[in-house]
Amino acid sequence: MCRMPHKIGFVVVSSSGHEDGFSARELMIHAPTVSGWRSPRFCQFPQEIVLQMVERCRIRKLQLLAHQYMISSKIEFYISESLPEYFAPYQAERFRRLGYVSLCDNEKTGCKARELKSVYVDAVGQFLKLIFHQNHANKYNIYNQVALVAINIIGDPADFSDESNTASREKLIDHYLGHNSEDPALEGTYTRRSDYISPLDDLAFDMYQDPEVAQIIRKLDERKREAVQKERYDYAKKLKQAIADLQKVGERLGRYEVEKRCAVEKEDYDLAKEKKQQMEQYRAEVYEQLELHSLLDAELMRRPLDLPLRPLARSGSPRHQKPMPSLPQLEERGTENQFAEPFLQEKPSSYSLTISPQHSAVDQLLPATDPHPKINAESLPYDERPLPAIRKHHGEAVVEPEMSDADISDARRGGLSGEPEPLTEKALREASSAIDVLGETLVAGAYSKTWSYREDALLALYKKLMEMPVGTPKEDLKNTLRASIFLIRRAIKDIVTSVFQASLKLLKMIITQYIPKHKLSKLETAHCVERTIPVLLTRTGDSSARLRVTAANFIQEMALFKEVKSLQIIPSYLVQPLKTNSSVHLAMSQMGLLARLLKDLGTGSSGFTIDNVMKFSVSSLEHRVYEVRETAVRIILDMYRQHQASILEYLPPDDSNTRKNILYKTIFEGFAKIDGRPTDAEMRARRKAATEEAEKQKKEEIKALQGQLAALKDIQAEVQEKESDAVKPKNQDIQGGKAAPAEALGIPDEHYLDNLCIFCGERSESFTEEGLDLHYWKHCLMLTRCDHCKQVVEISSLTEHLLTECDKKDGFGKCYRCSEAVFKEELPRHIKNKECNPAKPEKLANRCPLCHENFSPGEEAWKAHLMGPAGCTMNLRKTHILQKAPALQPGKSSAVAASGPSGSKAGSKIPTPKGGLSKSSSRTHARR
Repeated sequence: MCRMPHKIGFVVVSSSGHEDGFSARELMIHAPTVSGWRSPRFCQFPQEIVLQMVERCRIRKLQLLAHQYMISSKIEFYISESLPEYFAPYQAERFRRLGYVSLCDNEKTGCKARELKSVYVDAVGQFLKLIFHQNHANKYNIYNQVALVAINIIGDPADFSDESNTASREKLIDHYLGHNSEDPALEGTYTRRSDYISPLDDLAFDMYQDPEVAQIIRKLDERKREAVQKERYDYAKKLKQAIADLQKVGERLGRYEVEKRCAVEKEDYDLAKEKKQQMEQYRAEVYEQLELHSLLDAELMRRPLDLPLRPLARSGSPRHQKPMPSLPQLEERGTENQFAEPFLQEKPSSYSLTISPQHSAVDQLLPATDPHPKINAESLPYDERPLPAIRKHHGEAVVEPEMSDADISDARRGGLSGEPEPLTEKALREASSAIDVLGETLVAGAYSKTWSYREDALLALYKKLMEMPVGTPKEDLKNTLRASIFLIRRAIKDIVTSVFQASLKLLKMIITQYIPKHKLSKLETAHCVERTIPVLLTRTGDSSARLRVTAANFIQEMALFKEVKSLQIIPSYLVQPLKTNSSVHLAMSQMGLLARLLKDLGTGSSGFTIDNVMKFSVSSLEHRVYEVRETAVRIILDMYRQHQASILEYLPPDDSNTRKNILYKTIFEGFAKIDGRPTDAEMRARRKAATEEAEKQKKEEIKALQGQLAALKDIQAEVQEKESDAVKPKNQDIQGGKAAPAEALGIPDEHYLDNLCIFCGERSESFTEEGLDLHYWKHCLMLTRCDHCKQVVEISSLTEHLLTECDKKDGFGKCYRCSEAVFKEELPRHIKNKECNPAKPEKLANRCPLCHENFSPGEEAWKAHLMGPAGCTMNLRKTHILQKAPALQPGKSSAVAASGPSGSKAGSKIPTPKGGLSKSSSRTHARR
């Protein structure tokens, strides 16, 4: 037998803190009355808990039971092979991050329900760290706390090396025996799959079960599996019924314990005593009716006043640990073996569990009556569900046992018969046509309140249809089919998984075997599909994930049956518009089915057309659920791959207004990728790359020019040194009239860049190295100081600096209208008001970050705008100089040169690089 994942015990190693009375060690106990862990009041986030598992294991599943109002917005999970030095931050990397889960804020339930979150993982380690982030705010959580009621770890030992070999061997055996674990009709039955997780290891089982009864159930479950291995099926059947009965008993006892604790907290000791007596009487009756009285003496049946709750430190699944006592041991009484061995031995006669209805907490406790009261079976509805539900009402009726034929004659049946209860008048009228064809006994079984009778009725009907001879009259065949579909529709709505799966198995057989075997017409196939598909679609919105998946998978499988595919019925149901009040699960399942069947069937003669699929998908883009909208986008993209331009007529035009909607932006960018066109993001990336390349070239040009000037200076120095005596007369002759030809020939002056600002073109004798720094820092009209990092940058690149270079760049965002940097806090209001002047494309205009105006493109236009008198009105350095201009004497060189440097070379062309001040230059000159 292959090893399956099971509950892993753990201890709490450390926590960042807790409120008094709510230590993290509470998480080591699973019981209905546990309170769990709470963080300190007004604590700092994140909070942290570290757990150590009893052994190194492979974690398969984590379950968290959240508090009803102290809810963390996000919980992160980390795993480690060994415990780090916790107070040494540099060793914290030993923990490997697995991911996180987000918890619901619980507003829809009014903070009255607890969320049970299951997380499937596959990670190996021995230490698990949970990090709790900021709490969801609500009116009940006045101290801003987070809490965790319980955590459950399910996995298997990591050193179990032959697991994969065992699993492969089991799969091979199943293959040759013809077993298919994926068959929806078999799902939920006992399986030996290596990934099977027992419902008894689920957190919900322990949190809603009386701990003593839970231990008994686990012991019975172990014995049931042993009986199945030894092929003692009658004994296994009795154990199965006993487990089902005890689950109801344990749930009720757990609820009584909670009510008793509440009464104690309110200091209502009379009610607490009443609850205690009620529990003891109820437990005694149950044990006696389960025939435990013949296995345990009377003294041991008297339980201690309080049941000690065992922590999970050494616990695990019963199938992976040593036997533990199922009932609390008394000092003067028998040992573990005295209880474990004789417990519920196989006997030739059956038992019956008939428990008198218990009153609610406000009723008076009635005196005990006959331990074997006779109760009408019709008043005892039964529903075998492995996980007890917390939402059930207190006034529940208890169960009927399942019996073999040999048990019917037993004198101690407790009033229950081996036949289903008679049909009511309403059922007789409703099922009259089915009774005429199939008989009252079979229909009564299908209507029974006992799930096993309902399942047996479907299996009997399956056998009956399979055995019908080929020569049966067509009319009888049709009547039998329609009566069967009537019962199948009812069974599909059944809340018991095994009955639901049996109905699917029967429906599949009718469509794929019964109708072809007897050569019935397509009308009968259409009748089967049309009568069952609406109910099946409803089940895809079930609260149980397993039932949802089973129903959806069967619908997909049925749509691909060759007998059903040609009818094109199922696609017509899937493209019906989603109702606004439909459940989230139903909408998601319908979208998922549509997406999968579109890939299987296509839009050619399948019931799916471009028109009905696109109308459905476009309308689904407005759905309130994100997953539904996401699936609709995926369907539209898949349709575009197949039909290209035909899809566009169902969508709005591709313009800037449409692209404001993120869904349509995603769709149109998806179209571009499919067509091989660059998306907006790719085009922006290309433009950015081109700009960076241009910047690189400009830097290289500047570097080359500086190298040439340096070489010229060296040559000039050598000439002056060798011909120092002849230089003076020659210079006088040159001053007489040969300077102009030299300038005309373009011979560069040795001091060409001396005392020159390469940004604004101004030349001044004061422009030494220190003087230029001062000029850049205070006076250059082409530069400005960033108000946030105090760095000097070119005005033309101020926006880019704020978004990419500035120390405060994380506080800025880019407005898509004006393309300027805006504080992120003000960006939503800025965009909403639409008061900014829209920017033009870079090729059409430059954009000034000071006056927010568009002007002609090109680098020279920046000079004219920033330095000219008719240009930027917000350049503070220019306005300051203009205010000082009247005080300057005539003939003196102006401090501002709009088209070149001042002085004798004002008319010379300034070799200002096109890119202006580079980022490296800005940092070199600007830091003070």
